[in-house]
Amino acid sequence: MGIGAWAWGDSLFWKYDAKFDFELEELFEYYASQPDAFLDTAELYGLGRSEMLIGDFERRSGKRVKVASKFAALPWKTRRERCHRGALDVVQACEASLRRMGRSSMELYQIHFPNAWANEARGNGLRAYWDGLGDCYERGLVQAVGVSNYGADAVEAVSTSLGRRGIPLYSNQIQYSLLYPFANSNGLKRKCDQLGVKVLAYSPIGLGLLSGKYSAEQLPEGPRAELAKAFFNGQPETAAGLVDAVAKTAEKHGATPSQVAINWCVAKGTIPIPGARNLRQLKDNLGALSWRLDAADVARLDAASAAVQPLAKANPFPAKDVGSGLRMFDS
Repeated sequence: MGIGAWAWGDSLFWKYDAKFDFELEELFEYYASQPDAFLDTAELYGLGRSEMLIGDFERRSGKRVKVASKFAALPWKTRRERCHRGALDVVQACEASLRRMGRSSMELYQIHFPNAWANEARGNGLRAYWDGLGDCYERGLVQAVGVSNYGADAVEAVSTSLGRRGIPLYSNQIQYSLLYPFANSNGLKRKCDQLGVKVLAYSPIGLGLLSGKYSAEQLPEGPRAELAKAFFNGQPETAAGLVDAVAKTAEKHGATPSQVAINWCVAKGTIPIPGARNLRQLKDNLGALSWRLDAADVARLDAASAAVQPLAKANPFPAKDVGSGLRMFDS
């Protein structure tokens, strides 16, 4: 399991406030002492703030963690070499991320999302991104490369492209949880398994909706509110069934609902990367590693999860098809 650092600097979605950085540093100090501590960040998270915080915390503590970051495939960043308008290509963006973290290399570098405006069919775009990943790997800037939010066809395509250079595609980071289990039914999880690509499950607690904190009467603030309404109010029976299954499983194991949601992702062979903004949340997440769901638990949770209808309209990570016949996002 890793920890997602999306909330470290993101004021729009997660209401980040710098006055609480001391809580993040306390979290980091504790987590960095754990075996195989792994933080997932991105250049977009707080527009570099998340990466800077990780670098600051490492310098002050003298401790290092394994780090993954991500290249933002924005519409004006479409080339392997230096992009126009002062934008950075993949290699330069990777170097900029490393500077913010005060590092010479990182463990994993990923394409954050496919670029719908410049794809492989036009002769640059995605292929340029994939070549850029390969360049980062061959220059020793990163130890492994991956993608994020890629569908089954695109994962196979990038794996094949990198394979021609003898570079393995390590991972595909996707939204995956009891609330959003669709990679199981649309072939994406199966394709990743076939290719030996690890699935990093972001939002394994369903953006907090499976934590037991929220209900139809108690909704989260900000952009998550629409997702919560679509779930708790839009399909009340389904929501109640899933929440109840999680709660009963938690009671059985003397665990928390969040730990059940994380454990389900582990049971499915993924690497969950739940977010944490303070030491209490971190310890709760880590508590999921001390026990495992049994087969009956998984079957009960699977049945409740399968009844969930896609929350496409309210989902902050919508599904769509993009260019060149490759299914980039799968709903």
